[in-house]
Amino acid sequence: MAAASRVPVHIVTGFLGSGKTTLIHSLIEQKPVGEKWAILVNEFGQIGIDQAMFDARDDVVVKGLPGGCLCCQLAFVLQAALVNLLARSKPDRVIIEPSGLGHPAGLLDLLRGEAFQDVVAVQDIIATLDPRRLDEARVREHDTFQDQLNMADAIAITMGEQASVAQHQQAQQFIGTLWPARKWVYTVEEGVLPVSLILDSGQARQQDQPAMPAEHQALAASPSLEGAFFDFPPPPGQPQQQTANALGYTSTGLRWHPTERFDLDHLAHCVSELPTTARVKGVFHTTDGWKRFNRSDGALSVASSAWRQDSRLEVITPESFEHAALIAALLIKLHASSVGLS
Repeated sequence: MAAASRVPVHIVTGFLGSGKTTLIHSLIEQKPVGEKWAILVNEFGQIGIDQAMFDARDDVVVKGLPGGCLCCQLAFVLQAALVNLLARSKPDRVIIEPSGLGHPAGLLDLLRGEAFQDVVAVQDIIATLDPRRLDEARVREHDTFQDQLNMADAIAITMGEQASVAQHQQAQQFIGTLWPARKWVYTVEEGVLPVSLILDSGQARQQDQPAMPAEHQALAASPSLEGAFFDFPPPPGQPQQQTANALGYTSTGLRWHPTERFDLDHLAHCVSELPTTARVKGVFHTTDGWKRFNRSDGALSVASSAWRQDSRLEVITPESFEHAALIAALLIKLHASSVGLS
């Protein structure tokens, strides 16, 4: 099939907390009026927070794929979800956001394989880069972090307002060492990436991609089942939780019945007290209505949410943390912030 008749697919990759979801939100706000988009969001954790972060729209279909790495564990789930989206929603464009720990190699293999090679056209792969992460040896030396940037056709430098001049210079120097040179490098301000950068993009390079790291190969041998734990809301007063470990990180998903409400100020304080290295996302029914929480590198943002299905929280920490103790203490604090049923 000619490239012009295939559905363009854009992959927005990048490490944990590097602003991928915020960037995709900005693209949606600039979406051409006549186009219908489909967004596939993968998360390392079990509960699908990012799907709850998107407001409902008739011209944008959002599908969450939680509970594992899209690029290895959830490859079969992704294939089924993408086939269903293309057949039922008939989008003009698809954006895929892999987990911050997702390796793009398996995803590219699937999209360029027999099932989709005549149906979709993989456009320039965009990687998000938070300049501050280059100061962290644990992140900088992580195979997935390096491969996400090496496989990218273009790089969006995010979190610019929170990085120093020296950190921005370091990021530019680091990008300058990548070969071949990226098609473009754009410094994002206030989370906004011009939509023209994806509308005018070409097809992704057919490069020799790095081999999938051993950790991902091991995950691929034990595929995940999407939604097995969080299909139905938990009973009021009985929050559910599930913890998973992979790729050097530990994730715990927490979920409450939608009628339970939380004091907004107390809730924000609880989340703010978590270690700065903890990646935290959540949606809560609060005393001030439904709110979504997003915390990366210690900075917390709170915004209104259209989500009403349940309250949910995801906390991801490096495995070196006493994760179980951290979650136990957090649950006690969150229980104290509960104001009962609505």
